[in-house]
Amino acid sequence: MITFEAVEMKNRVAFLPILLMADESEEVVKDYIEAGTLFAIKNEENDTIGCILIIDFHENTVEIKNIALIPEFRGRGYGKACIQHILQSAKKMEKERVLVGTANSSIENIAFYQKCGFHFWEIKKNFFADYPDIIVENGIQAIDMIYFEYKL
Repeated sequence: MITFEAVEMKNRVAFLPILLMADESEEVVKDYIEAGTLFAIKNEENDTIGCILIIDFHENTVEIKNIALIPEFRGRGYGKACIQHILQSAKKMEKERVLVGTANSSIENIAFYQKCGFHFWEIKKNFFADYPDIIVENGIQAIDMIYFEYKL
């Protein structure tokens, strides 16, 4: 079982190391860290095991801007539980869909979101061209942002 604890604006910078696990550019993360709502993800022992940042994308849509779990807590179902919580929360807020984006090189993330019921929505070409450093995952350079949507 996991719980979610809203993080006050003044405490968000403490979550920068965790957010950087999902977005390698500190400059980019600092640009959006104050947007939306940041939640600390807590496990049964009340340890912070990750965080998630949700923003309003449009009137009827929320976006998972960043979701990251500390490596030793991955592969235990916490990520799927986070997604389920977000989907249920968005439904209660009467949103129509949830979006999430990941790099074309993030093969594990691409599979994860599809396993959670998300479908391809849009590709933003050259999204990572403006990042200060080149990102390479799985031997693939991150160039495009692949967006997925979940219709509620």
